[in-house]
Amino acid sequence: MPVRTWVPPGPYDLHRTLCVLRRGPGDPAFAVRGAEVWRACRTPEGPGTLRLVARPADGAVEAESWGPGADWLLERLPDLLGEPDDPAELTARHRIVHAAHRRHPGLRLTRTGLVLESLIPSVLEQKVTSDEAYRAWRLLLQRHGEQAPGPWERLRVMPEPRGWALIPSWEWHRAGVDTKRSDTILRAVRLAHRMEEAARMDLADATRRLTAVPGIGPWTAAETLQRVLGAPDAITVGDLHLPGIIGYALTGRRGTTDAQMLELLAPYEGQRHRAARLILLAGPVPPRRAPRFPVGDIARL
Repeated sequence: MPVRTWVPPGPYDLHRTLCVLRRGPGDPAFAVRGAEVWRACRTPEGPGTLRLVARPADGAVEAESWGPGADWLLERLPDLLGEPDDPAELTARHRIVHAAHRRHPGLRLTRTGLVLESLIPSVLEQKVTSDEAYRAWRLLLQRHGEQAPGPWERLRVMPEPRGWALIPSWEWHRAGVDTKRSDTILRAVRLAHRMEEAARMDLADATRRLTAVPGIGPWTAAETLQRVLGAPDAITVGDLHLPGIIGYALTGRRGTTDAQMLELLAPYEGQRHRAARLILLAGPVPPRRAPRFPVGDIARL
């Protein structure tokens, strides 16, 4: 059982940094148990499980790993925990951003280096509610993934590319995934090697690589690369809620469009994703006046 200890260069919040990798409270590949964070994933060397726990006494993070991918996970542990990221690169231009930056000094942007594990759940989140997407991810991993190595039997590793390709159409339907999204995932896994190369590109080239696949647009690419590259400027465009939250937080006005959001975030060029995360952590959201996004269930059709 390989182990490694990482000492952050400054204040550090393990849970806040890694929470973006969790796809809902029942995610079979990510779990929090007390002070521990557990993560199961498919590395280039095979399945691996990582157990992480912060040591408050000295600020260090202790990691244990299991499986064929154990060494790969530990070798890249600093990237996962955000060591290459520098929160000081953001200069706050708004009071709310400044306050959130001071309140959350331990927030760093994770860099997983694994594309498909972030791309596939991001595709599942297209045009549906979060609950629907989380349910689909959970059911697909439970039925078609494999038990993660290590002591916690609850954790599941997502299928390898061929495993995704072999999922029959009725299983996608049972998980509530329409043909448009399942076809996009199948196109991506057929190009798995090309997709994974994006982890070694800069943000612009990686975005072009992902969006060359039909069905993957700027929203999906940004949501993926925020996690894969730890890209501080990968701002999400095309989101149903984000422009309204950003606009309300910075101006007090409702009805902000994508273009207006980008204009408001222009002073944070190069750090727009980090600024958006801090604004989301700050909490103010516009009062809801429109009906909620409808919840569908194609599995019942």
